[in-house]
Amino acid sequence: MPAALSYPGVYIEELPSGVRTITGVATSITAFVGRALRGPVDDPLRIYSFADFERNFGGLWADSTMSYAVNQYFQNGGSDAIIVRLHNGALTGSAGVALSAGGPAVFTAAYPGGWAARVRIRIDLDLDPDVVAANPANTMFNLSVKDLAAGTIEQHRNLSISATHPRFATAVLKQASQLLRGPATIAAQPTASGAPAATATDPFDDPSATAMTVGANPDGSAITATQLHSGVNLRANKQGLYQLEKADLFNLLVIAPYTADTDLAKADWDAVVSYAHDRRAMVLVDAPSSWANASAATTAGAIVGVASRNENAAMFFPRLQFSNPLHDNRIEPFAPSGAVAGVMARTDANRGVWKSPAGMDATLSGVQSLSVNLNDPENGALNQLGVNCVRNFPNTGPTVWGARTLKGADSIASEWKYLAVRRMALFLEESLYRGMQWVVFEPNDEPLWAQIRLNIGAFMQTLFRQGAFQGASPKDAYFVRCDGTTTTQTDINLGIVNVIVGFAPLKPAEFVVIKLQQIAGDIPT
Repeated sequence: MPAALSYPGVYIEELPSGVRTITGVATSITAFVGRALRGPVDDPLRIYSFADFERNFGGLWADSTMSYAVNQYFQNGGSDAIIVRLHNGALTGSAGVALSAGGPAVFTAAYPGGWAARVRIRIDLDLDPDVVAANPANTMFNLSVKDLAAGTIEQHRNLSISATHPRFATAVLKQASQLLRGPATIAAQPTASGAPAATATDPFDDPSATAMTVGANPDGSAITATQLHSGVNLRANKQGLYQLEKADLFNLLVIAPYTADTDLAKADWDAVVSYAHDRRAMVLVDAPSSWANASAATTAGAIVGVASRNENAAMFFPRLQFSNPLHDNRIEPFAPSGAVAGVMARTDANRGVWKSPAGMDATLSGVQSLSVNLNDPENGALNQLGVNCVRNFPNTGPTVWGARTLKGADSIASEWKYLAVRRMALFLEESLYRGMQWVVFEPNDEPLWAQIRLNIGAFMQTLFRQGAFQGASPKDAYFVRCDGTTTTQTDINLGIVNVIVGFAPLKPAEFVVIKLQQIAGDIPT
C-alpha cells in the first residue's frame, strides 16, 4: 500500500514478482600454481589466452613446468585461467637514478626475477612550462622505462619528488607501471639522462640509460612444498597456494611438478586436494613420473588414495610427449594435467559440465605420443583403481579414456565415482550458493519458502531442458523441497531455513556391451 493516501484518486504501486534468477557459474576456470619467469607474486592474475601469459609472465621458460602446462591448456581448448606465481629466493632488480643534489634514488623492479636485468630507465626534464610554473622549482621530472626483452615501453610524465604531491613518482609507478617501483622518498630532482650515442638505434639500449642490476641466481631455486603450502602462516597470509583466497572462483586446479624430474609428494597432494574441497574445485593429479608401465601404477596404491576428500581429485596417466620449442623441438614428456584441463574446458563449452570429459571427442592437440602405450587389459586394471588413462588410437590419436575421480575405484563403491557427476554437483552447489544470497535475513515463513522453491525450481528446470539430468520428466530428474517439513518451528526460532535439492545425474556409458546372435534363417518345416 502507498505510504500515504491523501487525495481521492488512483494510486499506482509496483509489486515484486518474487522471481530472482539464479545464474549458473562458470565450470572450467582453471587455476595454475607454480614458477614463472616474471609477473606478480602477491596476487593471482586472470588471463584469457597464452598471449596474455606471455605478456604478464614471460611465456615458456625451461625451468617452469607451469608455463608448459598453461600452454597445453590453451592449446587444447582452455579459455579462462588464473595464474599464481611462486618463487624460491628470486631476487628483485634495482637501479640507482642520479639526483641533482648528489646520491642516487633507488628504483626497483616491479616483480622479482632475472628479467629485470634487461630493464632500462631514462630521465628527462622536458617539462611543460605550465607544469614548471605551477610547482616548486626543481621538483618535477619525466621518467621512461623499457623492458628490452619484451619491447614494452612505459612513459610517466610530470612526476614529482614530493610525497604529498598528487603525481608523486612512487605512488604513480605503483598504480600505473608493470615494470618499476619507486623509493619511499626522493631527496632531490633526478638528473636527466645523457644523450644517446649518434649510432644508437635505441636510446634505451645505450650506456646513457640507467641499467637495472640483479644479483647472482636471480630467478632463485625450484619451488618446494615450503613455498606451495607448508611454509609458516601461508594460509593466514594468503601466500603460496593460498593466494587463491584472493580469487573469486576457480573450478579446476593444476599444480605442475616442482621440476621436470621432481613430482609432488603425497603430503603435497593431500594439502592441495583438501584446499580444493573447501573451494568446491577439482584437482587434476598427475601420476608419478616413475610409473613407467601399468604394473608400476597398479602396485603403487599409496598415491591413489590421495586424501579423505579425494572425490575432488582425478588422476591421469601416462605422461604426454610434446615437442619442446625451447630445446630445439625435441620430444619430451610432460605432466598431462594442463592438457586435460583444456579438454575439460572444451567439453564444457561444447556439451556441458554433465558430459564426461573423455571419449572420442576428448582428443589431445599437440601431443606427439605417450610415454606409455596402454592396451585394453592394462587400461582395465587402472580403471578399476580410479586412474584415468590416456590412450593412443589409430584414427583419433591421443585421447582421454577415463572419467573417474580418485574415489572411483570399484572397491570403494562411492557415489562420487564419476568425474562428471562430481563436477555437476560442485556446479550446482556453487550456483545455488551464489544465487541464494538474497534469502539471508528475509522473513522465514511460507512466502519465503515459496519464492525459494520457485527460483531454484526454475534454475533446475532450465538445466533439465538442456539435458543435464536423467529422467523423462522433471519429477524424475530433480526435486526442490522447502516447506514446513524441512524447516520446523525450532529451525525458525534458530534462524534456519532448510532447502533440500535432489538431482538425478547423468552417468557415462563406461562399458558398452553388444550381444550378437546368429539366427537360423528361414528353414521350411
